[in-house]
Amino acid sequence: MQPPMVSLIDEEPTQATHPACVMVFNANDPSGAGGLAADVTAIASVGAHPLPIVTGAYARDTAEIFDHFAFDEDAVTEQARAALEDVQVQVIKVGFVGSPENLSVIAGIAADYADAPLIAYMPDLSWWDEVQIDLYLDAFKELILPQTTVLVGNHSTLWRWLLPDWSTERSPGARDIARAAQELGVSYTLVTGIPLPDQFIDNVLASSLAVLASEKFERFEAVFSGAGDTLSAALAALLASGDDLAESFTEALSYLDRCLEGGFRPGMGHIVPDRLFWALPEEDTEADSDEPSSFSTLDFPSNDTKH
Repeated sequence: MQPPMVSLIDEEPTQATHPACVMVFNANDPSGAGGLAADVTAIASVGAHPLPIVTGAYARDTAEIFDHFAFDEDAVTEQARAALEDVQVQVIKVGFVGSPENLSVIAGIAADYADAPLIAYMPDLSWWDEVQIDLYLDAFKELILPQTTVLVGNHSTLWRWLLPDWSTERSPGARDIARAAQELGVSYTLVTGIPLPDQFIDNVLASSLAVLASEKFERFEAVFSGAGDTLSAALAALLASGDDLAESFTEALSYLDRCLEGGFRPGMGHIVPDRLFWALPEEDTEADSDEPSSFSTLDFPSNDTKH
């Protein structure tokens, strides 16, 4: 049975002369693993134009987050309002923004541009102070979820957050989580990393009434940083470009799978998804591996990428 076609963009896309635009609120990640670095590269990679709003900055490496410094809410507001008065945005994405005050101003901006679907990603916040976590999650529930079109998150993260009183022996399924999210105003929920037998995981797009689509993948024997930001950013960009929801779900997961397959370890910590895997030149199997390379003899890829 084919998943239902759900279009989140009201108007049929016209012959665009430029890529669709996605405004994303997120923190800067100096390691390049997640945050705005993940958003910008993933959105651009799948063919849309990112408008990144810096909401704060992590102090982190590729292995762990040590601290976070939130921007003042006025700085967040000024960035976003200036861009929105100039550029028409098709989709808004909200990642980790660091404070209830920032969530409040973002909620106000989203309400003013309600025609743009809002994609909300909830990362694992276990690195943070418990009091701050509770305040942030409560504000997210009250301010952001009522305006959220698609909520994205890992199964265990969403379970602990939205179903804290779950007491049955059976783990909650995607529809259970989607039902709890819909009670808070969310239209659709994308639940990732649902454990399956034989080292597989399921990723499910659901509403409270039905499962719209699902994709099963074999579990990678590695720890990645930035996978959730990558997936949610790719989903936002595909929706902004005019794809329907089920198609965007499938394409975003396929893109993430390729990013993880080509992942690399730039430091001593976790593996980072290669969001530009498609831009690398093909390996030259006939090249002499003993030949030293220099700047003047490097073979740069031709300008025939997706852009």
